[in-house]
Amino acid sequence: MTFQWHGTCDLRLFNRPKNKDRDFIKTYHQAKCTAPLKLMRVFNEKKDGRCEIPILHSAGGIVGGDQLTINVTAEEDSKATCSSVAAQKVYGSRGRSKLNPQGSWANQKCLFQIEKNADFEWIPQELIIYQGGLFEQNMTVKLDPSSSFLCVDLVRLGRTAAGEQLGNGVWRSSLEIIRENTKGKYYEFSDRLELSGEALKSIHGLEEQPVFGSLTWITPTKINQKDLSDLLIKCRQQRTGLKGFMTCSLLANGISARYTGSSTQTARYWFYRIWKLTRILRKLSMPEYMRIWPIQENPSTSTKCSS
Repeated sequence: MTFQWHGTCDLRLFNRPKNKDRDFIKTYHQAKCTAPLKLMRVFNEKKDGRCEIPILHSAGGIVGGDQLTINVTAEEDSKATCSSVAAQKVYGSRGRSKLNPQGSWANQKCLFQIEKNADFEWIPQELIIYQGGLFEQNMTVKLDPSSSFLCVDLVRLGRTAAGEQLGNGVWRSSLEIIRENTKGKYYEFSDRLELSGEALKSIHGLEEQPVFGSLTWITPTKINQKDLSDLLIKCRQQRTGLKGFMTCSLLANGISARYTGSSTQTARYWFYRIWKLTRILRKLSMPEYMRIWPIQENPSTSTKCSS
């Protein structure tokens, strides 16, 4: 008999009134988790009261059949950054049979409800998919027109340091960001990807590069479009000194950046620089490496990010 994890994390973010001991409003959290997901120590001592939330996957890795569900409600005026405690490993699939030759899929579902004037960032550490691993992630974001959402995806396909490739493994991703106006609900952004087979080798795919990353930032709908166009130029300048193929483009209300190459560190550096620029544009506190992230040199040292 095989055992499958069905882990959940339900997270609520909310503010409390400012008191005499501080000059800013803090964001607090309430959470309920089931194994293998749990919260580590949460910090909310930033100058703007932002809450930093580390989620731990305590099982040591994901295998075929595992299902993870993360639900977040970011209430009015809350500010939070959510990350994972370590790089996540997806092992080769199990449950193979003549009827199911690929084996069983592992799945992660995220549902984020971001309410009025909230700012929520989803920046997990990288995902490492072992040879033959099957992983699908689905993220649905319901975003108020006055709010902001930033997310990062970073995946390594195969343990390349050990000479391993993805083989017959598959990585699938679906991101849907939904808003509502007087005419009803509409898609602010929708992105569906699959990396496997020929797409790993094609010039229209990864060209045999083992690392893929994406950053998506959706702004409040009232953002100044000139500011957004200027931001795009600055984001492209942040590629200086970095190796890999990097693109950045404008969305109706935001930006979308992609990375393909051989280095997760390089991708993190570029995305960090873009992340910093988004904070500057919104006049929020500067991002700092979270305590749970790997210790490394400051990714801003070789490129200036002026305000």
